Amino acid sequence: MSGKLIVFEGVEGCGKTSQIELCGQWLANLGLAVVVTREPGGTDLGLHLRRLLLDGVENKPIAEVTELLLYAADRAQHLAEELKPNLAGGKYILCDRYTDSTVAYQGYGRGLSISLINQLNYIATGGLESDVTIWLDVDVEVGLVRKKGHVGKLDRIEQEAIAFHRRVQQGYAELAASYPDRIVRVDGSLSQEAVQQVIQQVLRVKLMI
Repeated sequence: MSGKLIVFEGVEGCGKTSQIELCGQWLANLGLAVVVTREPGGTDLGLHLRRLLLDGVENKPIAEVTELLLYAADRAQHLAEELKPNLAGGKYILCDRYTDSTVAYQGYGRGLSISLINQLNYIATGGLESDVTIWLDVDVEVGLVRKKGHVGKLDRIEQEAIAFHRRVQQGYAELAASYPDRIVRVDGSLSQEAVQQVIQQVLRVKLMI
């Protein structure tokens, strides 16, 4: 695989969407072929799963293991349909969330077995890891206020108790400490322009762009 998989992670409202857009423009200006995608929802099948996961079913809670398996199903389809073909084509993929999200949200947030999640992630991805993961680190309360300001209505995950979001944040911190070669923390509280400058510098160093 000659392309690169660049993943953006973080709690709700950390600024991933804006930074992915800016990063995509920068890479395209350098003459690189760029693909922007996301999990869940990076395929047609994934869009249906995304609606189930984020909107839920009225008055019917989604069991935690069901939620985990739906994310794994989305990821397996995403890998087959988008990630592998585009990497083989030499493209730079900017992906909004990947395997670390499942560890942070379903592992640390929900309290499900990290070992089980790692197994499912491996099954879904065949062991494909990101070339670099940008963790946009912001305070969870700040992120949720940002998110509500942007969209007005929070989805099923965003509506979880603040303690859940704090556990997710702790998950990202522990992942970054465990995988320092792959995950790079970027202070998401900086200005949009400053964050983008840091990201570009990280990618220049990590991927020798």
